[in-house]
Amino acid sequence: MTLVLTRGDLESVLEPQACLAALREGFRTADAVPVAGQRVRTDLPFPGTATALIPGLLPGIEAYTVKVNAKFPGAQPALRGVICLHSGQDGELLALLDSATVTAWRTGLAAALGTDLLAGPGEAVGVIGAGAQAELVVRGLAALRPGSALVVHDTSADRAAAFAGRHGGRVLSSAAEVAAAADVVLSATWSREPLLRLADARRGQHFTSLGADEPGKVELAVDLLAAATVVVDDRELATTMGALAHGGTADATLGEVVRGEHPGRASAESLTVYAPVGLPWQDLALSWLAYRAAHREGIGRRVDLLA
Repeated sequence: MTLVLTRGDLESVLEPQACLAALREGFRTADAVPVAGQRVRTDLPFPGTATALIPGLLPGIEAYTVKVNAKFPGAQPALRGVICLHSGQDGELLALLDSATVTAWRTGLAAALGTDLLAGPGEAVGVIGAGAQAELVVRGLAALRPGSALVVHDTSADRAAAFAGRHGGRVLSSAAEVAAAADVVLSATWSREPLLRLADARRGQHFTSLGADEPGKVELAVDLLAAATVVVDDRELATTMGALAHGGTADATLGEVVRGEHPGRASAESLTVYAPVGLPWQDLALSWLAYRAAHREGIGRRVDLLA
């Protein structure tokens, strides 16, 4: 039997603190898996792209994930797909999970973790792009460093106002204004032109860029990246399809920071950037957590796909 978990099911069983702990452990141990995860992307003869992440593997979990996403920027939601959770023993399809929800949670909370590890003590958080991923970053940061002031900008004034209203923040009219007002700047957009340059940054500031996760997308200019300590989740992917595709180099991975192999922020004056692409093991970390919780609590619907 396969457990089907919808967005509502997932939101009823996922909890930020447990997810943050699972992601932190994943960053610590994922490099020990001998099989490398793959990220496959293709253009389509439609106004969108298709992406597959395989296989999601972590030490100690006898299961793996395969994720297939459709990304259509003009659609609502823009990302749709499914995560297949398979048994590592015999390949049984244990669960089908809504990928948009899992992706938002794992991307947003992993970004919150990276931001917390790299950012300085400043309290003002700025958001550029008030979508689902930014929502989860802010929720994660609220658990990791509560009490931060919030400013937000989005191309949709209504979306920015709603986001600010939910989190007690205020709306600003541009990305540059957000950078001027915030100590920690989060961007999660579909931008194909730099939103911020070195002239928009100042010493001690931290930037987390989530939007540059496939070729052609860019949020931070090369001069800003060159001046910063840049931490990524995967060096090769960051260079081929992530924030470093247009230039710059990675100083460390977040796994190295979590394991204490790299200090991350060298001093209070350092300029830091976290620029992840998103890795298959992160899908497994949260899918496994959700599957076990749903199984335990009797949530979701079971179907026999072989009937």
